[in-house]
Amino acid sequence: MKRLFLLATLLCGSAAYSAPVAPSFTTGTVTSRTETTTTVTEAIRQVDFQTGSSYISSGINITVPGRPGVDTAYTITNQGEAFQFSESFLGPGISRETTIDRTTIIESVTDSTSVFSQ
Repeated sequence: MKRLFLLATLLCGSAAYSAPVAPSFTTGTVTSRTETTTTVTEAIRQVDFQTGSSYISSGINITVPGRPGVDTAYTITNQGEAFQFSESFLGPGISRETTIDRTTIIESVTDSTSVFSQ
């Protein structure tokens, strides 16, 4: 008989009820900070080449006999007066070489705040 009563009680059972669950907070904040450092190192090399040659001459109170050139004999036009003479010759090859080494440091800071409430 005990078994029958136990079986009847289990089969009939009682109604189950649930109670609402409320969170235990009402507001909150989350803060975040991100710091980043980036280092950029650059090495720039530039080489300029010249395939031909160039000759430049200039002056005041100078006589140019014939065609100007590296081996030309220039003379002073009016002896005893002021004169100026300049010449430059650039042959084939490297005409200019530029070298640049630089380092750039980039720093970034991001602060963020999130506020939530219920």
